[in-house]
Amino acid sequence: MDLNLNRADYLQVGVTSQKTMKLLPASRHRATQKVVLGDHDGVVTCFGMKKGEAVAVFKTLPGQKIARLELGGVLNTPQEKIFVASGSEIRGFTKRGKQFLSFETNLTESIKAMYVSGSDLFLSASYIYNHYCDCKDQHYYLSGDRINDVICLPVERLSRLTPVLACQDRVLRVLQGSDVLYEVEVPGPPTALALHGGNGGDSGEDLLFGTSDGKLGIIQVTTAKPIHKWEIRNERKRGGVLCVDSFDIVGDGVKDLLVGRDDGVVEVYSLHHANEPVLKFDQALSESITSIQGGCVGKDGYDEIVVSTYSGWVTGLTTEPVHRESGPGEELKISQEMQNKISSLRSELEQLQYRVLQERERYQQASQSSRAVFAVPSFSINDKFTLNKDDASYSLILEVQTAIDNVLIQSDVPIDLLDVDKNSAVVSFSSCDSESNDNFLLATYRCQANTTRLELKIRSIEGQYGTLQAYVTPRIQPKTCQVRQYLIKPLSLHQRTHCIDHDRPVNTLTLTGQFSFAEVHSWVVFCLPEVPEKPPAGESVTFYFQNTFLDTQLESHCRQVTLLTPRVFR
Repeated sequence: MDLNLNRADYLQVGVTSQKTMKLLPASRHRATQKVVLGDHDGVVTCFGMKKGEAVAVFKTLPGQKIARLELGGVLNTPQEKIFVASGSEIRGFTKRGKQFLSFETNLTESIKAMYVSGSDLFLSASYIYNHYCDCKDQHYYLSGDRINDVICLPVERLSRLTPVLACQDRVLRVLQGSDVLYEVEVPGPPTALALHGGNGGDSGEDLLFGTSDGKLGIIQVTTAKPIHKWEIRNERKRGGVLCVDSFDIVGDGVKDLLVGRDDGVVEVYSLHHANEPVLKFDQALSESITSIQGGCVGKDGYDEIVVSTYSGWVTGLTTEPVHRESGPGEELKISQEMQNKISSLRSELEQLQYRVLQERERYQQASQSSRAVFAVPSFSINDKFTLNKDDASYSLILEVQTAIDNVLIQSDVPIDLLDVDKNSAVVSFSSCDSESNDNFLLATYRCQANTTRLELKIRSIEGQYGTLQAYVTPRIQPKTCQVRQYLIKPLSLHQRTHCIDHDRPVNTLTLTGQFSFAEVHSWVVFCLPEVPEKPPAGESVTFYFQNTFLDTQLESHCRQVTLLTPRVFR
């Protein structure tokens, strides 16, 4: 069965983070659902669609940046309560916008991930996990590497609390209270977790995961050990997975897998045939997909996939047909509803053009005044600098909420810029005097109109380390730019792995001396990528790496040695 979906843009708010958009359950009196989302300005917006127009239900006042948004409520009832995480605070709103909760967690780090299950609240900052029940602290765990997401298996089906942490070191940590029950190795750094089918599948223990290098999979999290069910490799070299959901968009009675990636690709996988995922639909948008949900928003009777993008657009991919064909000699009639919509869009476009002209004239007059004070406009940049295992190159992705004018790349270490098929920018190189100022590369990318996302590929030389800098200038007035810095480490082409082949020949280098465990760990952080900055708990740690260019292996084992001085008693 072929799946045809048509795009419909609904509304634009501020810049959004990962997993900050949800669909409220449909009410008894209305079949369509309302959309609720939070942005970087701290505003929670809820709206519904009426006659093709977005109608606001409520909108909160600005505040701290919203990092996560989840729905909750009493177990086995419609999840209609809205919970948002901002800084170290959790706020709760009813579906009509009335605030009923303001909970200050007093965490030392800002909340990065959140999950709500009945009266249980699961939070994680960069390295800290906390479990609260009725806003009272229950359990705590300090992770050895950065936590990207958190979830809990359905309590109403399993009658036990089983939180799962997605950690940057390619591991899912299954918790029991404040302790790790066991660890699950996954093929890449996990970035998104979701319950399979929305309820954990047939067993209630099936967990969906997506990784930053674009892989997908399902793991059954039992009380004894994990069971790997299936895995989708990223053979098409698409972007990393930011969000996943389950919804029957195909209409065959089996929930499909909806995937949103950081390169703007939306995918639909069907699980109808023996639970083997089959790609049914994909579409590329121009921005990264921060949230994805399945439901019915635009028109009653037509299911759709609703996504939110980095710059704040809420877009629907609907099953409602928008194209109508006519035979030769037939007159194509446009419905009155469509005519009204076209007329409304034309009127709105004319008003926007008039307002733009007015604001330009006002800006020109203000800039020529002697009392004019220029304020530097602020803008957000979503960046990602990762190593690709397939071609041993680094991928630098820069995404801005507005159109990019140009990007200047400067490096104090020798690197090569590789061609990228998706990149339509024009690049020009400037001559560099590497001997006097350690400036090995100076390149300018001039972007086409309305380009908000730029992807570059870079190959480094192992043994030479330094800093790569990107100067990003958007198309805003007055002209301003932001600088992003990326470290190129001495062993930059090494990538973390779970294990190595100990039967291969090895060279061993052993260092001992009067230095602390933290100092040794800092040396490893300086030399190798994907190593957490904080020293791990305990007296020893082992990291495994594989060279993506030469396929060699590296094992780093650090341990604290306690020296005992003998004492003689007479």
